[in-house]
Amino acid sequence: MGIVIGIDIGGSTTKIVGISGSEPNRPVTPMLVKAADPVASLFGAFGKFVDHNLLALADISRIMITGVGASFIDRPIYGLPTGKAAEFLCNGYGGLYLSGLERAVICSMGTGTALVSASGEDIEHMGGTGIGGGTIIGLAARMINVHDTELISRLAEDGDLNNVDLMVGDITQTALPGLPPHTTASNFGKLKDMATPNDIALGILNLVFESIGVTASFAVKSTGVRDIVLIGNLTTIPHCAYVFDQLRDLLGINFIIPEHSEYGTALGAALVERRGRYAKLI
Repeated sequence: MGIVIGIDIGGSTTKIVGISGSEPNRPVTPMLVKAADPVASLFGAFGKFVDHNLLALADISRIMITGVGASFIDRPIYGLPTGKAAEFLCNGYGGLYLSGLERAVICSMGTGTALVSASGEDIEHMGGTGIGGGTIIGLAARMINVHDTELISRLAEDGDLNNVDLMVGDITQTALPGLPPHTTASNFGKLKDMATPNDIALGILNLVFESIGVTASFAVKSTGVRDIVLIGNLTTIPHCAYVFDQLRDLLGINFIIPEHSEYGTALGAALVERRGRYAKLI
């Protein structure tokens, strides 16, 4: 059995990963390619992946595509059997695979955020929020004239939330049960005139990650699970892990960022094929 390639085509970023029939538990080198056009990023990612892994087209048994950019693909890729898979299904399979869990809520953080309940073969879209990477880029572009996520992340490393966010300790001297003084009372609720671009960058990241985390915590209350697996590009931002560690202690929920978390949806696309649950062949 040849390699099944899963590709998650975003608006500007494409993730690609392969699963070998001989080693199904060991994904083939995941890769990411950025381009302004989703079709260009797809073929750029595919070419880079094939070349890096010294593959011939004959080594590939099927290509599975998903993501918003998949709608632009209407013919087989290089004549290979090509299928489309539902993104929420891919999120569920990919999140469970990467975490090693049998049951969890999968939180896919991309331009926006999607929440999926996953238990074995039972994958259900729970909802989501429009807060995500698009929020980070939009707010940073307007507030500090920075449009690149990596630069926003680097600026945030030297930021100080005390110049941006209102904390519980700022508004009360009385200890509140379950709410330490450093808990956010209001994002951007204490924005000072002296706040630097670094402070604002950190405040934006904090706003987005805290909002996603709290939204996800509400979602798990209806499932009975305490594990939330985080996947998507935003998981690679260093401040992401810091915020979700804080939320784990505050909310009593196990937030997990597995290795290769940014490739969760692409990996899920390949797993959908292995389970015979792809939507259709092109």
